[in-house]
Amino acid sequence: MVLATEISDWQRFASPRQLMAYLGLVPREHSSGAQGRRGSITKAGNTHCQHVLVQAAWAYRLQPKISVALKARQRGQSPVVIAHAWKAQHRLYTFYQRLAFRRRPQIAVVAVAREFVGFLWTVMRDVTPLAPATT
Repeated sequence: MVLATEISDWQRFASPRQLMAYLGLVPREHSSGAQGRRGSITKAGNTHCQHVLVQAAWAYRLQPKISVALKARQRGQSPVVIAHAWKAQHRLYTFYQRLAFRRRPQIAVVAVAREFVGFLWTVMRDVTPLAPATT
């Protein structure tokens, strides 16, 4: 809900990288002439969204499974959205496990949050927006 209200118009981002940059989940760039070196994430951008995304990314430490509660939440949802979610769960879990093996868990989680933004961008671009409610 936080991302939906903070970003509101997902169509304004032409690529997931633009959304990642808006949220401040892109690496710093130290460049001089032809040489360039990337550093940690910029931490510029919407810090509230960053916080929510990183907190959500911690869930990808656990192996994906469909619980009774998840099945209930998915009832009535678009099959396309459910397919994207299942693909994201498996990919992000694998991504976290691979990164956490070589890096600190905090760094791996931020990388997973960045990857998660790509999945969110895809889903939000594919889903047709609801008409605003009239009062």
